[in-house]
Amino acid sequence: MKRSHKFIIAFLVLTVIFSFLTAAVTAFQLDKIRAASNEGVLRAISAVKQICPDISDTEIAKILNGKEYDKSLVDSLKAYGISLDDDWAVYQNRVIAQKVVTLNAVLCGAICLVLCTLFLLYRHKQRAEARRLTEYVERINKKEYDLLMEENGEDEMSLLRNEIYKTTVMLKEQRDNSQKDKESLKDSLSDISHQLRTPLTSILVMVDNILDNDNMPPEIRYEFLRDIRRSATSMSFYVQSILTLSRLEVNSVKMKSKEESLLGIINECIQNTEVLSELKGVTVTAQCDENLNLVCDFKWLSEALTNIVKNCVEHTPCGGEVCLSAQKTKLYVKITICDNGEGITPQDLPHIFERYYKGKNSSDESIGIGLALAKVIIEKSGGIISVYSTVGKGTTFDIRFFPNVNR
Repeated sequence: MKRSHKFIIAFLVLTVIFSFLTAAVTAFQLDKIRAASNEGVLRAISAVKQICPDISDTEIAKILNGKEYDKSLVDSLKAYGISLDDDWAVYQNRVIAQKVVTLNAVLCGAICLVLCTLFLLYRHKQRAEARRLTEYVERINKKEYDLLMEENGEDEMSLLRNEIYKTTVMLKEQRDNSQKDKESLKDSLSDISHQLRTPLTSILVMVDNILDNDNMPPEIRYEFLRDIRRSATSMSFYVQSILTLSRLEVNSVKMKSKEESLLGIINECIQNTEVLSELKGVTVTAQCDENLNLVCDFKWLSEALTNIVKNCVEHTPCGGEVCLSAQKTKLYVKITICDNGEGITPQDLPHIFERYYKGKNSSDESIGIGLALAKVIIEKSGGIISVYSTVGKGTTFDIRFFPNVNR
C-alpha cells in the first residue's frame, strides 16, 4: 500500500475515533444534565404542591411544557444569585457543562497533536527521501552508475525511485554499449589495417615491378596482374564481410522476415557453393521436406548457411560429403549441416565462432570471419547454433529456431 494512502487511512481512523469519543462524552454528560434538570424540576413541583395543594398534575404538565412564562421571574431569580443570561438555573448543570467543554477541548487538543505528529513524521520521511534522491541524481550526473536502490515500495517516492533506477540502468547500458562500440570500432580498424596491410603491400610491390620493368616478359606481367586481381578480390571480400558483420552487430540491418521454404534456402546454399564443391571433389546433398517452412529472411539466412557449408567443404577432402537436413519438432525447427572431413581440434572448437579466429587447419586465404558472421545472422533471426566435432571423423553444425523467440 502506498505511504500516502496509509497516512490518509490513519487520519480517517483517528477522526472517526475522535468523533465517537466526543459523541460518547457529550452524550454521557448530557445525560447527567438531564438527570440534574429533572431533579430540579421535581423539587420545584414538590414545593408548588405544598404551597398550592389544589393544583392538578395536568396543570403542572401544561406549565412545564408551555412556552409562556412570567419574564419578571428572571429578574426575581437574580436576587438569589441566579442569572439565566450567563448561568444555569440548576447549579449542578453548570459544573457538568464545564466538564463537557473541558473534555472536548482535551480530546480536540490530543487528536490535533497526534495528527500533527503523524504529518510531521510523514513530511520528515518525504524530505529525507527527497534528499536521498537528490544525492542519487547528483551522483548519476557525475556518471556514477553503479548504484543500488533499496527499500523499494509502492508509495509515490518509491515509484519515483524505481523510475530513476530504471533510467540509471538504461544510462549504464548505453554507456557500456557505447564503450563496447568504441572498443569494437578500435579493434575492427586494427584488424582491417592488419588484414589489408599484406595484400596492399603485395599489390604495391607487383605494380612497382610492372612500372619499373618495361621489358618484363608478358607471361610474368600476366602472372603479376592475376595476383593483383586475386589480392584485390580478397580485400574486397574482406571489407564487405567486416562491414556486414559490423552492421549486424549494431542493429543497423533490418531483417524482413516472412514464411520461406527451407528446401528453397538449402538449395540456394548448395548452388552458392557448387563451384567450390566441384573443385574440391566434395558432394553436397540435401534432405528436407518440401512443405517445411520457416519464418525468416531468405537472403540473410541463405548467406549464413552458405558460410557454414563453405567452411565444411573447405575442410572435407576429395570424395567426402556434406549433408544439409531439416526437420520440425513440437518445440523448434532444426537445420543440421554435417561433413565427414578432418574435424576440429578440441582446442579450436570453443573459438570457431569468434571473429578473426583461425584454427590450426585453416587455409591461408581464410580471414576467420565466415562462421562469426553466420552465428550473428542466425541469432538475429531468432535461432541458436552449436557445433560438435571429432578429429578425423567430421563436424556437425546444429541450428535451432524456436517459434516464440523475439527477433
